Amino acid sequence: MKTALLFSGQGSQYVGMASDIYAQFESAKNLIDRADEVLGYSLSDICFNGPIETLKETRYTQPALFVHEIALLQLLKDKVEFHATAGHSLGEFSALVAAKVLTFEDALQLVALRGKLMFEIGTNQPGAMAAIIGLDDSKVEELCESITDGIVVTANYNSPGQVVISGDAEAVKNSLTSFKEAGARMVTELPVSGAFHSPLMKPAQEQLAQAINATPFQDAIKDVYCNVSGTIQTNAQDLRVSLINQLVSPVRWTQTLVNMQRAEILNYIEIGPKNVLQGLVKRTLQQVTISGFDTAEQVRRVLQSE
Repeated sequence: MKTALLFSGQGSQYVGMASDIYAQFESAKNLIDRADEVLGYSLSDICFNGPIETLKETRYTQPALFVHEIALLQLLKDKVEFHATAGHSLGEFSALVAAKVLTFEDALQLVALRGKLMFEIGTNQPGAMAAIIGLDDSKVEELCESITDGIVVTANYNSPGQVVISGDAEAVKNSLTSFKEAGARMVTELPVSGAFHSPLMKPAQEQLAQAINATPFQDAIKDVYCNVSGTIQTNAQDLRVSLINQLVSPVRWTQTLVNMQRAEILNYIEIGPKNVLQGLVKRTLQQVTISGFDTAEQVRRVLQSE
């Protein structure tokens, strides 16, 4: 049975994340300590001790999630065989490390820059995001196109009937009534600091592109399903371009999962904090196996199995 590794993005973080694997596994400790050295500050202290207000700042959230995911991947690499990988937004960097496209240190530096740039834009240019539950994708797109008082676009296609919109803060807030009146079951503004995956991220994209273009990329050793298209890319330059475009393009997660199942991938393993992606798989696909790794106990159970 074919297996895909999935890596989560922002929203899955929690205070105490990675602290148990740091305490119980030498390789995880070494990798997390190395991350602190590369970053020049104690990311581990923010992960382990918070406060949550600091951990939720995009400039810290993104490297925190990435380091946790790669520490878990390193522990599991000899026990979990996989055929394809994908990451949701920030998680795409972890997927590229899993597929040997990027090294841990190169990816960490890109992730830190990405988080810093997105944090600065969110601080200087008010943006907002909101989850729209219970409308067809096409209806959400149609309503976004009809908004005239600012930029509002689709940002995440998370699962059938769950789309996140993104754009100018006031325009997003003013649009929520339209989605409710169109029949949305739930409309919820998200606690984020900016309009991610929208044209408002263009200044960050331009600076991030310079760093991505200066970073070595290798052809993928596993199929990588990219956010921008929801389809497989393995060529180093194609993956580079996709990663640059990702910041201002919607995350096509629903299409990613559908295409994975069409490729006869029936086993899905989430690597990282909590279980957000496992929930999205359940809401999108049927007759598949779903599991996840976050804690030292979950890792130890696999390492001790025959």
